[in-house]
Amino acid sequence: MGPTMALAKFLVELKYEDIPSRCLEQIKAAFLDSLGCGLFGSTLEWSQKVNSLVKEMEGKEEATLWANDFRGPAANVALGLGTMIHSFDFDDYHNAKLHPGAAVLPAALTMAERSGSSGKDFLTSMVAGYETMIRVSLATGPASSRQQGWHLTGTCGTFGAAAAAGKILHFDSQNMASALGMAGTQSAGLWAFTADGSESKRFHPGRAAQSGVIAALLARNGYRGPTQILEAKDGGFCQATSASFDLGRLTAGLGKKFETAEVVLKPYSCCGSLHSTIDATRELTQMHRIDPQDVERIRVHNSQVVKLQCGFEYKPLGPLQAQMSLQYCTAISLLDGHVLVDQFEEGRFSDPRVFDLARCVEFVLDPEIDAIYPERFASKVEIVLKNGQSLWRRVDYPKGSPENPMTTDEVEGKFKTLARTVKDKDTILSILKLYQGLEELKDLSPLIALLR
Repeated sequence: MGPTMALAKFLVELKYEDIPSRCLEQIKAAFLDSLGCGLFGSTLEWSQKVNSLVKEMEGKEEATLWANDFRGPAANVALGLGTMIHSFDFDDYHNAKLHPGAAVLPAALTMAERSGSSGKDFLTSMVAGYETMIRVSLATGPASSRQQGWHLTGTCGTFGAAAAAGKILHFDSQNMASALGMAGTQSAGLWAFTADGSESKRFHPGRAAQSGVIAALLARNGYRGPTQILEAKDGGFCQATSASFDLGRLTAGLGKKFETAEVVLKPYSCCGSLHSTIDATRELTQMHRIDPQDVERIRVHNSQVVKLQCGFEYKPLGPLQAQMSLQYCTAISLLDGHVLVDQFEEGRFSDPRVFDLARCVEFVLDPEIDAIYPERFASKVEIVLKNGQSLWRRVDYPKGSPENPMTTDEVEGKFKTLARTVKDKDTILSILKLYQGLEELKDLSPLIALLR
């Protein structure tokens, strides 16, 4: 049995009762977090552009587009939901260098709505999708794949979405492997958006979710996908997208170690690889009461991949450019003490004072940090003052990570803040109540009605 078939067998046999309590707690928290991100995302212009297309395509009313008066085919609605969830880089991530919620949740929820699935079946499908997406990335070699220009949320997201959809459809191993094969052959997502500040990154997980649903529905209809999609020497996913992969990581500890439990929830609305730098900068600023006018230079000591991904010279080309910029996010965390939605409004990311401080931020390649990335998203920050004083801070585990988690109150507070852009207080409290007892729901219609 090859790695793809071994993964398919695990997915088919996975039961709700097999999932550790810590993993269930984390998948529920990630679900709520994604709901908040998606509801807020529905208000943003790039999401609305995608949703306009979803509505134009119309079709059979199978699933609900949140915060819109629209129901349509599950695959197309998944496209809109995934784009909404990832629309402001505030959604969950894993150190495998991807955002699982934005690709997996839309596939799981649209198919669960379509099929009338229970809360337990839905949560099991979510874990199946998260485990698949994360493990495919780990096996691929996320640092190597990223250095070749791939956006792993897009390329690995198709697998996670197909696994979640296939789990809802109660696939056997052969159909699940076919679904994974059809998902992998649709994988896409390139990193070119930082060259000009374009919007394509927001769209990648939505497209992955849509492709995963299509893959599962084709497999259900008997369409045969390649059942060695991950390991095939000619055109297998790992071989094609990475110069350094390890297929053993796909199944290592499968069913015993749940990678889903290691998912990180974001306290900052920007690239997760920058969060430890933001934490270190904020801590230094608070500890030493630093006045930005006294700063001569800020040096961020980090990995080669972070330099490639975020170390470009900052230009105020748009909110996504700022969210991906090491220079901008370091500067704004020192100036504002927060890196939230308001920090990425045009008046802020184009502010000359912010721009000038951003240009004082330098990247320094740190061999120690480089050696542990992406297994650990660590960073060292050095702030040099004009009086010659040098202040240092290292953060190994950014806020939101399993070693430094957000509290339940913080997670629910973030959801309330994001959701209130489109929902009233009573609706928000009703959503929270249903979320807390999600595993007891016979079907998800009461929750979906509140999201519509």
